[in-house]
Amino acid sequence: MRVTPAEFRRLALALPEAIEAEHMHHPDFRVRGKIFATLSGKNEERGMVKLTLAQQKDFLRDGPGMFEPGPGAWGRGGATGVCLAAARTAIVRRALVLAWRNTAPEELVRRHEPD
Repeated sequence: MRVTPAEFRRLALALPEAIEAEHMHHPDFRVRGKIFATLSGKNEERGMVKLTLAQQKDFLRDGPGMFEPGPGAWGRGGATGVCLAAARTAIVRRALVLAWRNTAPEELVRRHEPD
């Protein structure tokens, strides 16, 4: 099933202490002030999740057509694009949880440990 921008937003905001804000004129999702995911594109048809390089490699392998490295240095740092039209809810949720864990303070991750 295709992931809509509304579904991406719902999944991101379901994570502990996640809030929606704006960065460079598009929605982003933050935990304690740090961005872990964004939506972009004319109709918010693309997402981005903040992964480690090892995680990015796994998602590129396991989700062909769904994930791609972000442009330039962002991608080399783990920023991973999500093509919402090609993505499935379960794999996007998994990517968002990892991005949240990568970004949230360690004590918050230990306290909440989302699935």
